Amino acid sequence: MSTARTKLGIGNSSICPSALAPMQDVTGLPFMSLVAERGSPDLFFTEFFRVHANSRLNPAILSSITDNPTNRPVFAQIIGENIADINRTISDLKEYPVAGIDLNMGCPAPRVYKKNVGGGLLKDPSKIQQILQSMRSMIEGNLTVKMRIGFENDQNFEEILKIISDSGVNLLSIHVRTVKGGYNSPPQYEYVDKALQFLGDDCPILVNGSIESASDACRLKDKLGVMGVMIGRAAIRNPWIFRQINEFSRGEEIFIPRRKDLYSYCMQLYKVLYNPGTDERKMVSRMKKFLNYIGSAIGDDGCFLKRLKRAVMRDELFSIFDEHLLHGERSELEIPIDSNLVSSSGVASSSGCEF
Repeated sequence: MSTARTKLGIGNSSICPSALAPMQDVTGLPFMSLVAERGSPDLFFTEFFRVHANSRLNPAILSSITDNPTNRPVFAQIIGENIADINRTISDLKEYPVAGIDLNMGCPAPRVYKKNVGGGLLKDPSKIQQILQSMRSMIEGNLTVKMRIGFENDQNFEEILKIISDSGVNLLSIHVRTVKGGYNSPPQYEYVDKALQFLGDDCPILVNGSIESASDACRLKDKLGVMGVMIGRAAIRNPWIFRQINEFSRGEEIFIPRRKDLYSYCMQLYKVLYNPGTDERKMVSRMKKFLNYIGSAIGDDGCFLKRLKRAVMRDELFSIFDEHLLHGERSELEIPIDSNLVSSSGVASSSGCEF
């Protein structure tokens, strides 16, 4: 396992290795940078590069590799099913300092899987075999896969695991739900044990799905016997989570952010996402992709999140940040590090939610 970790770029000092999950339109260079400032995971993965007959490497996604400020490995994720186009894309990516190339076999968006890519590939093991064998022949370094346990059931799970093993995949990130299960069905961690049996030490596993805190991460890593964890949505809500995982795994005092820290994060997020040519309303709408998660970390009887959803202009947004995160004693209130602890027990909004 130590040899496999080293090849992936994970240092021996990491007790519970972690990765930021690739999330389209979220985990680009700006968000990677913000997370890195608050404590990097061991591995980063890009948003997926779309692969089709007319595709070219997306410059914005490519910047996550070429302008990587994190000093951590960045894996390029691709999504597609045409082997010739995949091979062409791999050839293009080889010109850049990628830590490896990752095949997306888990995206649950209907507009994606209906094209038989992402999670749609899980319905066709023979296609997966063709793709992975071709990718392996093109890639001397790390070939990695992110997948779910199946499309709508687990009928192909074992067959796909065997293909992954036979193809010499270097890392499997497994989201413990089906594609049809989306993000809200119960996570089925029992499938990780089966994956470990098939893959052994040659292909380490990162477990992904409903890992909300440092204690969740370390507990699952130890209980399941995997190399580490991959975290997505929880890192939007709590960008300090990877720092907290390192602290928890070492038995150190865990950093607990306060609302003033969340204020700085929100303001910095707006700044790094801002494009001078973007309409202000569209910019606020873009921020809401992040704020829907961030808002769940604040109680205030749900008022903070409700007001965020109604905001249209930048000044409205900033005013909400000021009132709920920076005003008076609120700035020193601790942010729950476990989403299950989020409640309405914080300071209530003095002006109510009628906005």
